Amino acid sequence: MTASSSAPLRVLFCIGINQNFFDLPTGGGGVVWQAFSGMMDALAATPGVRVLGDIDDDSHMVGPSDGWPWTCYILADVDTQETVKDVCNLFRTTPVGEHSLWRYAKIEARIGRALTVRDDA
Repeated sequence: MTASSSAPLRVLFCIGINQNFFDLPTGGGGVVWQAFSGMMDALAATPGVRVLGDIDDDSHMVGPSDGWPWTCYILADVDTQETVKDVCNLFRTTPVGEHSLWRYAKIEARIGRALTVRDDA
C-alpha cells in the first residue's frame, strides 16, 4: 500500500516546557497551565486536525526541555503543512497574562506519513 497524495500528514508535535515556566514563583504556573489547556482545546478543534493521541512525561522528567526528550507529544493526522503551521502558531497567539504561551513552552512539528508496508517491498 502506498500513501496517496490525499493521505493526511502524520505529525508529531513535540512540546518542551522552558526555563521561564520554572522561574515562576511556586504556585504561579496555574495561569500557564490554563492557557496550555486552552491551546490543546484549540489544537483539537483546528479544522484539518485529528488528534490520535498524546503522551506527557512530566513524571519522569523534571525541569526544562530544549529538545529531545520533549516534555510532551501530540500525535495527529493533519490535512496540510499550512495547518501544521497554524497549530504551531497557537503558541504565539495563546495569551498568558501579558505574554504568549511561547514564553513558557516551545513546539516543534515532525511531519511524515503513517508507517505502512509498501507494495513494492
